[in-house]
Amino acid sequence: MAVADSLQARARSNPRRVTAVLSVLGYVLVLGAFTPYAPFPSINDELVILLGDAIAVVNTLALAAILAGVWFIKHDQVRRHRGAMLTAFVLILVFLAMYLLKVGGGFEKSINASGAVLYAYLAMLAVHILLSAVSVPVVLHAVVLGLTHSPAELRETVHARVGRVAAAAWSLSLFLGIVTYVLLNHVYGWDPRGHEALLLVAAGPAWRGLLPGR
Repeated sequence: MAVADSLQARARSNPRRVTAVLSVLGYVLVLGAFTPYAPFPSINDELVILLGDAIAVVNTLALAAILAGVWFIKHDQVRRHRGAMLTAFVLILVFLAMYLLKVGGGFEKSINASGAVLYAYLAMLAVHILLSAVSVPVVLHAVVLGLTHSPAELRETVHARVGRVAAAAWSLSLFLGIVTYVLLNHVYGWDPRGHEALLLVAAGPAWRGLLPGR
């Protein structure tokens, strides 16, 4: 209990420093998953596909929680707002764990589309990734402030201003992620892209016979 109180006191007195440390840790984990040295166990194709579907469900629930949290605070329901936003944050942590395992231990996917559809998909994907990266520090800062200050104290901080930016960037990123998921997995289909998959694709059409379950 004393350790937890000490950590909360430090986060309360240095929210920006805590935000910076957590943000860097998050960036390192995600970027590290795209390297051959990622410390993740190899997973089979079926689990990669299952994780992709599960991630879409988690992101949809997170988006719903964020929108609910925004509605609650607009109607001055602070406790429900806090609960909704913390629910969304926990869901994003669940997403992060599944995403790291999926990318670090499996492969990514390339959409089977061309022309305007491909460009639109890539544009949405780029905005999704950019907003995901940008939202990390603002979301963390809003959460750190929310967890270390009372509702009355928060009125004297930048929580409301940062929270609006976080909610907007986070929501749009999640929405675009869901749209690109649907296009990739349920409309146009995909080919594997990532670590071993990249080498197999480069080898030519014969790669399909090398991947189990294909």
